[in-house]
Amino acid sequence: MIEKRESPVQELLTIRDYLRWAASRFNAASLFFGHGTDNAWDEAVQLIMPSLYLPWDAPPDLLNARLTMDERRHLVEVIERRINERIPAAYITGEAWFAGLPFYVDESVLVPRSPLAELIANEFQPWLQDYPARILDLCTGSGCIGIACADQFVDAEVVLSDISAEAIAVANRNIERHQLQDQVAAVASDLFQNLQGQVFDLIVSNPPYVNAEDLADMPEEFQAEPEIALGSGDDGLDFTRRLLSEARSHLSDNGLLVVEVGNSWPSLEAAYPQVPFTWLDFEAGGHGVFMLTAQQLDEFAEEFKASN
Repeated sequence: MIEKRESPVQELLTIRDYLRWAASRFNAASLFFGHGTDNAWDEAVQLIMPSLYLPWDAPPDLLNARLTMDERRHLVEVIERRINERIPAAYITGEAWFAGLPFYVDESVLVPRSPLAELIANEFQPWLQDYPARILDLCTGSGCIGIACADQFVDAEVVLSDISAEAIAVANRNIERHQLQDQVAAVASDLFQNLQGQVFDLIVSNPPYVNAEDLADMPEEFQAEPEIALGSGDDGLDFTRRLLSEARSHLSDNGLLVVEVGNSWPSLEAAYPQVPFTWLDFEAGGHGVFMLTAQQLDEFAEEFKASN
């Protein structure tokens, strides 16, 4: 049963008051933080500042600004919702950040949090041989990875692809938000089904990769995300097997395939013991991202097809 509390709107007056109160409430409720934050204070900032249409990095003096009664009531509402419904803050505010860019998100897509942002900022060096003319973001969700690639590689044509029509709608909204209609296009497709004949110099994917056991044990905040974007069979590799067997025909001869498989990386290595996956390291944290060249996909084509 949810504990009924007296409203604090008469006592809490400033932005700083509500940040402190929210952080205390989040800690007391033992919330899980894993959608762009790892502690109660940052979670409070992520929830409260967008709810007031203010930047997360607002000047410290602004935190002492007194709020109107309507603003106070609204903040109490969103704070209580975060606690009682156990959904990510980004779903409440409709906004998340990735690679330094803002994105609209809702419950039809994952909240952006991939370590791939670091690779994009570094232009996939030293592994990407040539400037990519065409880039594919497979399983795009909100479109954050592909749009960040378009922001980094301004002369590249970028395609965003996802099996979910709802996700494609969100991706299109973000394409318009960043005014990239001339550079970026979104296509509804199950893997490469609606991309036949198209070849890319860089294919980047954060596909569903959570195994059945981990999916069942996830905190409630992750359960709020679309299962189709998370789960991928008993070992988390159902989609990745298909991707490895089909990617080469859509990759240029000097092309690069970069895929995030998270905690399923030991299962991937066990499934393909002969394949020399390059596992990438991240200064900002993160793991389970591999890279394969077009030549490596050629070399192990039979193994990928046999396992699929």
